[in-house]
Amino acid sequence: MSKVKLPTPLPLQQFARCVNDAQRPTDYVGDWPEAGRVYAVRVLPHVRTGQPQVHVLGFYAERPYGAFAAHRFEQVADVWLN
Repeated sequence: MSKVKLPTPLPLQQFARCVNDAQRPTDYVGDWPEAGRVYAVRVLPHVRTGQPQVHVLGFYAERPYGAFAAHRFEQVADVWLN
């Protein structure tokens, strides 16, 4: 039996409001958030830099995109799932 323990995500659903939808990259292919709308999100650290990135659940984006900078969103609510 392996003693490796994988990280278990918290039973938490996060919601955030988009506050900045400007400066969409010209080569971006996929869904883009609209300012003022609230989205179900997951905030994870960037693999290399450790800076928080916002992943909008249900959005599609081609690589290398898929996450948005944290300054584009404001936290609205955290719902603990039971």
